[in-house]
Amino acid sequence: MHASLSSLGRVQGGAVSVMSALTALLGPTGTLVVPTFTPDNSDTSPAHQERTRDLTPEGRIAFRANMPPFDPAATPSTGMGALAEEVRCHVNSRRSNHPQTSFAALGARSAKVIDGHHADCHLGEHSPLARLYDMQAQVLLLGVGFNRCTAFHLGEYRVEEPPHRTYSCVVLKNGKAEWWTYTDVNLDDSDFSRLGADFERMSPSGTVRKGLLGAAECRLLDLRDAVDYAQHWFPVNRMKD
Repeated sequence: MHASLSSLGRVQGGAVSVMSALTALLGPTGTLVVPTFTPDNSDTSPAHQERTRDLTPEGRIAFRANMPPFDPAATPSTGMGALAEEVRCHVNSRRSNHPQTSFAALGARSAKVIDGHHADCHLGEHSPLARLYDMQAQVLLLGVGFNRCTAFHLGEYRVEEPPHRTYSCVVLKNGKAEWWTYTDVNLDDSDFSRLGADFERMSPSGTVRKGLLGAAECRLLDLRDAVDYAQHWFPVNRMKD
């Protein structure tokens, strides 16, 4: 699920009520999964650049040196919304260990989804997205557009020879904060709105189900359909950009 709580309008009980309604709908065998990303745990991300924009060179060095390491049990997500945070903080929630693109899950198959998220694999074959693909999960876009559809990223990994780049973040090693650098696929969501529009227009009727929840426009779709479409869309459309 990707969600904007504010898009629903006024909700009595806020995020807790919405989370409770969703888990009740899923039932005892269902699992609710949300992104709990921490893009500010970086020295190259837009989030980091915004935080350090007005600092002096010395201030930027000090800021970087004092950044806290990622702690899956305590580090809040950034920009994922109140509903994602509510799921993350639930006493029975399980969160993956990736220092930049973790997921949290609540429900019967949370361990199967979350466990085994490799630290050097953001959103590829060793991430919860691939497990969700195998489990034929559905994607709920609650009051947000296709630009927030993380599932498309798995399609980036599945193109032939995807471009890679270097990432850096702060992790906890032997009880101390330490900067760690690794190489992974160069993630790019700048064209996801266009990709989503093509996916919705070109797919068979009923592939993307739309409706209102409160004041929020919502879409429900199969994650596998979205990933497979993206995998074939990227080589054709990004080559034209």
